[in-house]
Formats: sequence, C-alpha cells, structure tokens
Amino acid sequence: MTTVDAVPLARAHAQLLAGPRAGGVAEVVRQVVALQAQDIRANRLGVRARSAGLTASDVDAACASGAVVRTWAMRGTLHMLAAEDVAWIVGLLGPRFAAAGRSRRLQLGLDDEVTARGVTALESILAGRSLPRGEIVAGLADHGVVLDPKSQAPAHLLAFAALTGVLCRGADRGDEPTYALFSDWVGPFETLQEEEASARLASRYLAAYAPATAEDFAAWSGLTLRQARAGFAAADHFEPPIVDEFSVRLLGHFDTYLLGYRSRELAVPAEYDRRIQAGGGFIMPAVLVNGRVVGTWRQDRKKGELQVRVEPFGGLPGGLDAALLTEVEDLGRFLGVPAAFHSAG
Repeated sequence: MTTVDAVPLARAHAQLLAGPRAGGVAEVVRQVVALQAQDIRANRLGVRARSAGLTASDVDAACASGAVVRTWAMRGTLHMLAAEDVAWIVGLLGPRFAAAGRSRRLQLGLDDEVTARGVTALESILAGRSLPRGEIVAGLADHGVVLDPKSQAPAHLLAFAALTGVLCRGADRGDEPTYALFSDWVGPFETLQEEEASARLASRYLAAYAPATAEDFAAWSGLTLRQARAGFAAADHFEPPIVDEFSVRLLGHFDTYLLGYRSRELAVPAEYDRRIQAGGGFIMPAVLVNGRVVGTWRQDRKKGELQVRVEPFGGLPGGLDAALLTEVEDLGRFLGVPAAFHSAG
C-alpha cells in the first residue's frame, strides 16, 4: 500500500470508519472527540457509520439521558460530545468564540448590557427544565428582554450562553431542540487551565485524527495556531497503526471526517472537491472507501421505502456493490425502514 493510500485508511481506522465499529453512542463520541450536530438527522448518521447495531432512537436516548451532550464547541459550532468532556472543552474553546461573536451580536441589538440581562433571564427561565427556543423567547420577553423570534438574535444569545457555560442542548422534542442549564443537565462547569486543556484536546485529537499536523488541529478546533502548536508540543503523540483492510461507509452531511483537517486533499480528489462542498460550510453525504471519497449519495423516501442513490466520481471501483448494499441495508435498519440501493454509475 502506498503512503498516499495509507494515510486516509489510517485516519478512517482511527475514526471508526474502517475496522471494528463501536457498540455505543458515547463510545463513538469519545473516540472522535466530537461529532458535528447542527443537523440532528446528520448527527445520527455520524453515529451509525461508526457503530454496530445501534438505531436512531438509541442516539436520541443517549442525548435524552445526558450520556452525550450537544452544545457549541469546535469552531464555535454545534457538536455532540461525551458528557464528561463538555465542560473542559467548552471552557477552552468557548471564550474565544463568545468574543468573536460580539460584533454580530451588536448588529442584532445584543449589546453587552442586553446580553448580560438575557443570560440572567435564561438562568431563571430554564431552572430545572428544558425548553424549546420559542418558549424561551416568550420567557425572555416576560423578563424584559424582547427579541424578534424571526431574527437570529435568539440563536446568538443561546450560543453565547452555551459558549460561556450557562446552558447546553437538552432532550429533543422529536426533531425540535430544547435547551437546559448546564448545571442542571451536565453538572458543575469545571474547567482546566488553558495549557492542560489544549494538551489534552491535542492528545484526543491525535488519537482520532492522526496522521495530522498542528495546522490540522487548529483548523478542526478553531484554536489559534499558537495555541494549537503549544497543545501539540505537550500532547501525547500516537503512532498510527498500519492497516490493510477493505472498508465502505456512507457518511452523512457535515461528517467530521471531512471537517477534521486543514485540507481534504488526501480524502477527496481535487477535481471533485466542489461536489463535496459546493459553497459555505455545507458538506455533502459521501461514499467512503478505505478513507477516500469516491462519490456522493442521497436518500429519498417513497411509499414507505428508503431509496439510496449513489452518484460516483467517474466510475466506482470494482467489487463495491455488495459492500454498498450492506451499508444501505444497515442504514435502513438504523432508521427503521426498508431500504433499496440504486447507483447512477
């Protein structure tokens, strides 16, 4: 196996996207440190691709129990983390992104005084319970903090409160998120000194993303390059295992495997990169073979059946049909619907 082929496969193996799959939701999340969670359905698929035997309802149950927690973390965006990791990771990353969002909050009418009153009101509104955004906005108005529910102001206030350790996501109501006080849902917001936290995060990152560089770590976490390099210097370094196996996985939108590095060049052929990310931060569902993306896929529901269509980059490598069918069938099992496989190649 050539070096250029070995790196993606080693990364996929560390990410549970090759080799043995995990048996539990929290086990998945601990291994990869965090999974993108701005899209609930895609977040569930991130767990499925790395686990065996779980269902979508198992992911929801893990969130409802507090074993895993969705909150704002890496790059200031919504992620799912194991409960025991949330406080120290948010304590490291949150202040940077809370400060970075100030100019946008000002544009939305959330100056420092209004933001502070809003956070104080949230501590009262959410005490002992989880509420969806609409009920929170109504409660804020009752406390004299009036926000336009159609604007981005409520979302930015909630994100600020999460990044400063006041709240996090609670149990979803179907696909509708709720929010709870961090102290109620997770426990005390106990943080670490920056040096210890950055070294710990770098160690965890390397265990799940190596081979990788400090620049990759900075891009994934959102830390400054100075912080990332300092964390790398103090981190436990791992020698990626040499693996030689065959693995096919269907990744959902925003999969962390495609957001975990400064560049996707080792995973996605350059000429097809815009098929994976056409613009902004929207990452398409991808067909992963031995750590390399060979196409995209989409799903439609028709007459009670999940129809999965693969759209390859050029032609698919030979011998993939059986492995793809297995993945599609597992996707249907995970979602609780019959599934059929179609290829455009």
